[in-house]
Amino acid sequence: MALFKIKSSKVEKLSIVKLNKEKEIQKLFEDNLNIILNIDFLASEYSTSFGGRMDTLGIDKNGSPVIIEYKLNSNENVINQGLSYLRWLLDHKADFEMLCRNKNIKIDIDWTSPRVICVAESYNKFDLDTAEILPMKIELLKYRVYDDNVLYVEPENQKPVKIVTTKIFEKGKKAKEIATLQKNYSIESHIKSASKSIKELFSQLREWIKELDESITEEPKAKYIAYKLTTNIADVVILKDSLKVFINVPSGKLNDKNNISRDLTKPKKIGHWGNGDYEVKITKNDELENLFDLIKQSYNYNK
Repeated sequence: MALFKIKSSKVEKLSIVKLNKEKEIQKLFEDNLNIILNIDFLASEYSTSFGGRMDTLGIDKNGSPVIIEYKLNSNENVINQGLSYLRWLLDHKADFEMLCRNKNIKIDIDWTSPRVICVAESYNKFDLDTAEILPMKIELLKYRVYDDNVLYVEPENQKPVKIVTTKIFEKGKKAKEIATLQKNYSIESHIKSASKSIKELFSQLREWIKELDESITEEPKAKYIAYKLTTNIADVVILKDSLKVFINVPSGKLNDKNNISRDLTKPKKIGHWGNGDYEVKITKNDELENLFDLIKQSYNYNK
C-alpha cells in the first residue's frame, strides 16, 4: 500500500524501508505489543525442550496464549514452525502458567483458543492456499516500514487457513486431540438466552459495525463477540436483557459527550472480559446511536 505525507497542501510519497534482519521487526513488535495487537508481552526467544525458540510469546485480553513468529524471506516455513511450537506449548501448559504468574498476569488462561500469529512483509501462494488436514485459524499479518518511522500493519487473511501438518502432528488419537485445540464458538450460542428485543438490538448493532469497513471481522469468543481489524475495536457481551459493549480505547481518549460509558480504570482498574478501558451497557433501541458513535471512535483509533 502506498502511503503519502501531507505537507503544505502537497503530498509526498513515503518510501518503503527494507529491514535487513528479522530481529528488527521482532523487537519493534515486542516493545509495542499492547499498542499494535492488544497482547501482553511475556517472553522473547522462549526456549522449548526440543531446542527451538518461539520468537514471541504473549497472552491476549481474552486469556488466550499467543505465539508470534516473524519472517523476512518468502521461503521460510513460518506457519508450520508456529504450529510446531503450539503443539509443544499445549504439552507444557504448566510452564506457560508459571510464566504468567511470574509476569503478574491475573487473567484466567483460555486453553480452548490458543493463537498463532505470523508477521511478514508478504506471503506466497503456498502460505495462503495450503490445505490438507487441520482446519485451524492462523493469523497472517503483513507489515511495511516507511520513511519518517511509519509502521503499517494489516491482516493478510480474513478466513481460517488450513495448514499442512502431516510432518508435525502424529496421526490417530494425538491428531484428534490437536484438531480440537481451537474451540469454535458461534453467534447462536451467544444469543440463545437473550430476549427477543435484545436479539433485535444486537442484530442492528452487528449490521452497523460490519458496514463500517469490509475488513472488520467478527469472531465469537468464549465470553464475547469480537469485532476487529488488526486488533479489536469492540467486544459485545449479549445478556438476557441488555448488551454490554467494551470499547477498545485507552482511558482519557474517548469523547463521550452523552456520558453513557464507564471508565474501567477509575477509581481503580476493574478486571473485565473484553478489550479496552470503557464499558457501555444498553437495553433500548434509542441508545444504539450513541453507542455506535463511540464504536466509530474506536474504529478510527485502531484502524
